[in-house]
Amino acid sequence: MQVVHTTTGLQNVSGGAIVPTMGALHKGHEALIHRARDLPRPLIVSIFVNPTQFGDGDDLQRYPRTLDADLAAAESAGADIVFAPDAEAMYPPDAAIPVPALPAVATAPGLEDAHRPAHFSGVCQVVARLFDLLRPSAAVFGEKDYQQLLVVTEMVRREGDRWPGLHVVAHPTVRDGDGLAMSSRNASLPPGSRNQALGLYRALESARRAAADGAEPASIERDLDRQLREHGLDVDYAAVRDARTLLPPTGTQPTRALVAARVSGVRLIDNMAV
Repeated sequence: MQVVHTTTGLQNVSGGAIVPTMGALHKGHEALIHRARDLPRPLIVSIFVNPTQFGDGDDLQRYPRTLDADLAAAESAGADIVFAPDAEAMYPPDAAIPVPALPAVATAPGLEDAHRPAHFSGVCQVVARLFDLLRPSAAVFGEKDYQQLLVVTEMVRREGDRWPGLHVVAHPTVRDGDGLAMSSRNASLPPGSRNQALGLYRALESARRAAADGAEPASIERDLDRQLREHGLDVDYAAVRDARTLLPPTGTQPTRALVAARVSGVRLIDNMAV
């Protein structure tokens, strides 16, 4: 496996598949890499803790950085190249790296966009930069960050002339045996707080069952919020939305339940098709 730290080291990499990450790799990331093995090569894993997607109240400094372990995990999962640049390589001081125009799904739903106002500007900026540098034919993103998945997919659709032939591949959320969605932030959970964190999964499972029984979205949302709070979670949102637009559902289109809440200051997100 080749490890590249500078943009000048990126020769003959175009046309492959990329799995963008911020490091602290876990089995969820490894599943994305395994999925990318079925796509055109080379298989590139990027590792970059992107400062532009963290707001003032976010935990940029506390975000885990485990590069040596990440390199071993990426190689074991099948990566051909790991691109692990520093901030100056991604955002050269003498070059302005533009932020693509944000699609409506990044600004209108009132979900992550409302609680982390600068987040998707930073996501689109760094992902567009990776696509410009690496020129992949495919990019694999997990459904756990569902709004992000839709934002990137729409950005790629709108920028078709910029990245011709690029398609975004979605991978289902990977969960531990008890249902907790795998996340790099799980490592920051205080000892003994796992049952509390599982409130997100339990609330979503309840929402799925309620929807199957014909419950209305408003009723499901109230129950989501109630169950999260009964687990002692500090709730940012608990919503049922159109699965394509993340706006309130208006008809018979597929819907998605999405939640964000804090466990002892650690912010977790999750979602499930309902």
